[in-house]
Order: sequence, then structure tokens, then C-alpha cells
Amino acid sequence: MSWSTFADRAVALDAADSLAHLRLLFDIPKDVVYFDGNSLGPMTIRSREVLDHTINVEWRERLIRSWNEDWLAMPLRIGNKIAPIIGAVTDTVIACDNTSINLHKALMAAVALRPGRTEIVIDINNFPTDIYIAQSVADQHGLQLVAVPAEEIANAISERTAVVTATHVDYRSANILDSATITRVAHQHGALMVWDLAHTTGAVPFNAVELDIDFAVGCGYKYLNGGPGAPAFMYVAPRLLESASQPLQGWWGHALPFEFELAYRPADGISRFLTGTANVLSMKSLEAALEIFDNVSMDDVRAKNQSLTSFFLEIYDEFLVGQGFDLRSPRDPDVRGSHVALGYSDGKVLVETLATQGILADFRPPDLIRVGFSALYNTHRDALELAKHLSHIDLL
Repeated sequence: MSWSTFADRAVALDAADSLAHLRLLFDIPKDVVYFDGNSLGPMTIRSREVLDHTINVEWRERLIRSWNEDWLAMPLRIGNKIAPIIGAVTDTVIACDNTSINLHKALMAAVALRPGRTEIVIDINNFPTDIYIAQSVADQHGLQLVAVPAEEIANAISERTAVVTATHVDYRSANILDSATITRVAHQHGALMVWDLAHTTGAVPFNAVELDIDFAVGCGYKYLNGGPGAPAFMYVAPRLLESASQPLQGWWGHALPFEFELAYRPADGISRFLTGTANVLSMKSLEAALEIFDNVSMDDVRAKNQSLTSFFLEIYDEFLVGQGFDLRSPRDPDVRGSHVALGYSDGKVLVETLATQGILADFRPPDLIRVGFSALYNTHRDALELAKHLSHIDLL
């Protein structure tokens, strides 16, 4: 198949794209083709508007009055905007802190609910912070951390297991783990399940209720486009909200924080998993960015992401195989997330070179190029342009 044939297909696919109008809601520089939303989503125009209002009106004019007028309600309000994106019900998600801290809270809560058990099971290929946090929780409770490859997790779970934790979409390969089977096996053995949805939320549909998971965490700055340092989120199953406790008992998680009682009493529901004062500016940016998802189906997002990655792989098979690249992502689109991972011996140099040409992807040691596709702003034309650069063919 020729480049011109792929170009014609890109035009046709983009013309038929029901989500194409969403690209106009992002403030992406005209000279940039962006494939790094799996690390940092681009700025939305709405975030810029809301931050301007927050700074110049809510902070400058209203000052401390803004806490009662708006800011105190943000963590739960934003959590309720994230809830439908991960298939959760109202008042089971809270926006706060970062993914590492929230994972620590979730694991500590889960271990406390399973006294007498001796192990935490984790995917050995998890993002490093997940492993570090899990090891720290294991050390604090005298537990053993059982780290195994994703395909061995189900067999590693036993009656000794207190909690199982894994990342739903592998941050390197984009492989989607079998969340239903892993969660079911964990529950069959009486263990609790904590999912990291960092590379899932906003890109791949997830149904927390249908899967009957116990806890989940995720971040707001990747596919949710909340901005650098945007708050993370934490989900707790409704059946655990009143029995689960968390280790970081700060004043925002108190039942009556402004009574300033000396003894800690947890708030009702998901709010007990708050700790300290919300970061207002980053919260505001995330809340504004989430407006895009209000009228968007995650099934439609998923369908377009699969179309983008599959189209790119078709071009890869035609023109890039044999040029030193090694496909590290699954070929089956049903088990592939929203990025494509390519091995390349000089990957770091290549990613840096692409950046000078206005194409932004990212590199992960030792040799991995990650190309993130987002249905909200990427096009099939973007995928074609990237492939041409990778094949050393000049754009016309």
C-alpha cells in the first residue's frame, strides 16, 4: 500500500470522526504534533479560562471567602465528575493528593481489613512507584511482597494474600490486564483488589461497579488533561466506605474539620480519605478539563483510540518493519491501551530528534519509544505524519 493510499484513508477516517470537534477545545501549538498525552495531557482552553477566573476573581477579589463559596466542595465535586469515566457510582471517588499517596492509603486500608494475612501480591512490571509504595506497606506490616509478571498474578494469589495490586494498562507496553479474572480470583481467596488506573482513565473504559473492585487510584494529568501536578483520585467500593480506614488522618478527612477537635473522627463516606488542604489551582484546572467528558461516551473514545493505534500499526507494518523498530505493544486492539510502544536501540536520540521537528513522544529506558494517542485531539493524519518522520521520508 502506498503513502498516498494511507493519506487518502487518513482524510476519510478523520472526516468521519464524530469526536473531531473536540480538538478545538485544546490549546496545542500549531507547530506541534502531540503524542505524549499518556504522560502529560495538553492544555484545554477551558482550563485557561477557569484558572484566569480563579486567580483574578476567586483569589484576588473574594479571597478567603472563596473557601466556603466554592473551594471546600471541590474534591468530592471533581470526584463525581471522574466517577462515570471509571464506571463508579456517585460519592465513591475523591480527588486529592497524588497517585503514590493515594495508593499508599488504599493499600494500608486494604491490609487493615485483612488482619492475619501475610502477603501482598503485585505485578513485577508495575510502574516503579507502585512497587516502592507496596514494599513500604509490606515492610510496615511485616508482610511479604510477592512480585510476579502480570500473567502469573492469578496463580500467585492464595489464602495468605491480603491485597492484590496491579496497573490495568501497562505503562510500558500498553497491555491491558484481565481485570475481571484477577479481581475474581482475589475475591475467591478472600483478598482485596487495588487497581491503578493511571493509563486507563480517560482512554480505556473501566467499570468499577461491574468488576466489583475494592479500591482504585489514578492520576488527573494524563488522559484527563488536568495539567502538571493535577490531583489524583481514589475510589472505594460503597460496601467498604464505612469500614475502611486510612493511615493519613488529616483534618480534611475529619467529620467536622472546622470544629478543630483534638481527637480524630473520620468523615462519612469517601471524604474520610482526604488528608490535607486541597491544591486549589490544580483542582480548578482538572475540573475545567473534565468538562470535555461530560457529553462524551467512553465507548466512542475507545473506538477512536483503537482506530488511531491500529491505523498507525498498519503503516508500521508497511514501511517501518526492518528499520530497526521492534513492536512492544499487543497487536490485538482489544488488549492494547491507547499508546504504542516501539523498541529502538537509539530511542532516546530519536525522540529528541522528533521533538526538534515538532513531534512530541516520550522515551523510557533502556530503548522504548512510547507514542500516546488521545481520541480527544489526535487525528489519523497525525499518525501518518509520525510514521513518515520515523521512516525518514520528508513531509510534502
